[in-house]
Amino acid sequence: MDGLKAVLASRNRHKARELERLLPGWTVEPLDRDDYPPETGATYYDNAVLKARFGRAVTLGERWVLAEDSGLEVEALGGRPGVLSARYAPEGPPAVAKLLGELEGIDDRRAHYTSELVLLSFDGRELRGTGTLDGRIADEPVGSEGFGYDPIFVPEGQERTVAELGNEWKAENSHRARAAQALLEALSRS
Repeated sequence: MDGLKAVLASRNRHKARELERLLPGWTVEPLDRDDYPPETGATYYDNAVLKARFGRAVTLGERWVLAEDSGLEVEALGGRPGVLSARYAPEGPPAVAKLLGELEGIDDRRAHYTSELVLLSFDGRELRGTGTLDGRIADEPVGSEGFGYDPIFVPEGQERTVAELGNEWKAENSHRARAAQALLEALSRS
């Protein structure tokens, strides 16, 4: 749906711009508030819908509300960090270092990213899109693009990390790109 204007239930301007690129023709503006409820959900969907409903409650007018939750799940760690990915350790190198430390000496490096998008219409409809990206955890961080765990995540079928593959590759293939495509398909069917 071209021309859709959505409020993103997040203060993250970087994520809003990324979602605008992934949802062509949309305008996505972050909802800059300090009173978001804690993310207490057991799943990415639970957390995304919690944020979306909060956004709906504080947003006036006929605006769509978009929310996203995502994370990294590592097989050898029983799916951790999972829904706690953002709170697993401070963003960037400390989180990466902690994860690599936990995987030291472990051969099974299989992992996947998951992204869940929830869109609430002004008339109460809920649409969602889920995307995953399978891969493995590298032995050390490599690459300078992307953020979070991208320097240590090697997508299935690739030899380089997401941070090496770059933002253009990520815009077409990431878990968030796949979730956005699934959301667009759900919207076209509604």
